[in-house]
Amino acid sequence: MTDALKRLSEEGVAIWLDDLSRKRITSGNLAELIDQQHVVGVTTNPSIFQKAISSGDGYEQQLTELAARKVTVDEAVRMMTTADVRAAADILRPVFDATQGQDGRVSIEVDPRLAHNTTATVAEAKQLAWLVDRPNTLIKIPATKAGLPAITEVIGKGISVNVTLIFSLERYREVMDAYLAGLEKAKAAGLDLSKIHSVASFFVSRVDTEIDKRLDALGTSEAKAARGKAALANARLAYQAYEEVFSSERWAPLDKAQANRQRPLWASTGVKDPAYKDTLYVDDLVAPNTVNTMPEATLQATEDHGGITGNTIAGTYEQSRAELDAVEKLGISYDDVVQLLEDEGVEKFAASWNDLLKSTEAELQRLAPSEG
Repeated sequence: MTDALKRLSEEGVAIWLDDLSRKRITSGNLAELIDQQHVVGVTTNPSIFQKAISSGDGYEQQLTELAARKVTVDEAVRMMTTADVRAAADILRPVFDATQGQDGRVSIEVDPRLAHNTTATVAEAKQLAWLVDRPNTLIKIPATKAGLPAITEVIGKGISVNVTLIFSLERYREVMDAYLAGLEKAKAAGLDLSKIHSVASFFVSRVDTEIDKRLDALGTSEAKAARGKAALANARLAYQAYEEVFSSERWAPLDKAQANRQRPLWASTGVKDPAYKDTLYVDDLVAPNTVNTMPEATLQATEDHGGITGNTIAGTYEQSRAELDAVEKLGISYDDVVQLLEDEGVEKFAASWNDLLKSTEAELQRLAPSEG
């Protein structure tokens, strides 16, 4: 065992777990990870819930009761997912209190089928915040074009947000802009800005997966040399953008009003290519005021053999820009890649949600009490 997770925390990286299930809550595993492995937050997404609930582990009693009440499948799924998030939020409450609300957070996503509908996303975000009814939740809103005004609206109402599915630097700047606009609305409405928090989930490994695939198709020595560099370069340039925005003139009055910076959160940090070190997207993305949300395998790998050597983002911007330019020069369009990844991300989450609805419906029918 190393002290890599402790060192990571000391460098200003909040360690969040990218997973949740009823069993993880009831077995004491989540409490143990908080206690022993420096975990200070939890993120969920439709795929995580689909996997947890479809396993059936721990959901039988609630499903039986929901079936007895003849609830709709949509309501059943919401009742189960919000119950898990509420329970996890209660377990993380001491962390939330100790960090003045910065950590100790649990994220829950709006219905992914609403990703291109601003009005419905805002309505769903308000409903989720009301349903979970815990101050330490973050409502996840995707960074689609329709998601951006929803972020502003929801932040403006004082609801804390985790913006998800960010792949491009341009979209990330639009996300920060939407957050600032939301804070400005909240300030005008007289809300306490110190209570509003946000993270921006910038996806990492999927960028390498898609770009490496295109580099492999080229098969040249230049293409081979560029493998496995784009994702880190992209994330590091995102941090540069974060530093610029949160030291800008626009930020100054919000800062004065006790507003919180929207932290960059490194998402999709599980390494997909076995040729790369399994802690690559942890070791090489260390900088203050960031979050790294890890699947459990990545968390354990970091604890076991992570190489935390201090800040690995400072001083990399010029090289990072050159690495993205090198990919572009090989004929691989950055804009095309990031748009594809956003579209795929929305589709994958919607597909997981639909799978979850289908499997839950089958369970409700199986458990439905016989008439009479």
